[in-house]
Amino acid sequence: VYLPIDPGVVLLDIAFVPEDPNHGFLLGTRQTLLETKDGGNTWAPRSIPSAEDEDFNYRFNSISFKGKEGWIVGKPAILLYTPDAGESWERIPLSAELPGDMVYIKATNEKSAEMVTDEGAIYVTSNRGYNWKAAVQESVSATLNRTVSSGISGASYYTGTFNTVNRSPDGRYVAVSSRGNFYLTWEPGQAYWQPHNRAVARRIQNMGWRADGGLWLLVRGGGLYLSKGTGITEEFEEIPVQSRGFGILDVGYRSTDEAWAAGGSGVLLRTNNGGKSWIRDKAADNIAANLYAVKFIDDKKGFVLGNDGVLLRYLG
Repeated sequence: VYLPIDPGVVLLDIAFVPEDPNHGFLLGTRQTLLETKDGGNTWAPRSIPSAEDEDFNYRFNSISFKGKEGWIVGKPAILLYTPDAGESWERIPLSAELPGDMVYIKATNEKSAEMVTDEGAIYVTSNRGYNWKAAVQESVSATLNRTVSSGISGASYYTGTFNTVNRSPDGRYVAVSSRGNFYLTWEPGQAYWQPHNRAVARRIQNMGWRADGGLWLLVRGGGLYLSKGTGITEEFEEIPVQSRGFGILDVGYRSTDEAWAAGGSGVLLRTNNGGKSWIRDKAADNIAANLYAVKFIDDKKGFVLGNDGVLLRYLG
């Protein structure tokens, strides 16, 4: 898909208005915000005056809609809110004391959202972001200091931030430490993140949720693992994939059976049996970009986001 943006922009997230599935927004580095009215075929730059007054160059990390309400978070700390499906966006002031950079937001209900920082803080609001309540009682660093003797290898090297964080549809989170040497999970109601040893030799690149509620895990250098069963576990088995030695960076499920994996140098793989076996899709072979994220809005609409402003659209 052609995008009217500078080369060098990395695309970071995409979302559509539930009531108007042709109307969507695409985010990226260098203050990139694009809008589509035709389901993602064509995109136009969209400016938000309240995000342009300053000398900052925002990196828009995450966007989420529920009904007509939408939220965007970025770095340096910025929170944008729309009550009218993105016709107008307003900036919501944030406390300077928030620990970490906001990396993820999820619209949960009317005037309500859940926000995560890369230091593991999870905040919820139910009044359009005027007040935020912490859902986790302590920082990840504090949890690890307390549990460092409990046998999490690599916890002592922890630098205090997440590399990736992914939310399941039922509100559970999995996060990978910045060095990739262990991972953490959190479920609603838990007072703090639970650290887990990685059961694989190589460092973790990314982790996320399968459509059946189990976990997938990618290691640096291209290996793919699936957890046994559907809950949170430390038992994984390796799945053979032909990634030609390029790292796989993300996996997105279209349905319980069909999923796509994307990675460095235009690697694109597909499974039709829930991840047991993968075939390479040659559609992206000529694309000289790293593909960072696979996002399925629903089972008919999917996108792969890359660097240098590369966006691939799922055709079925």
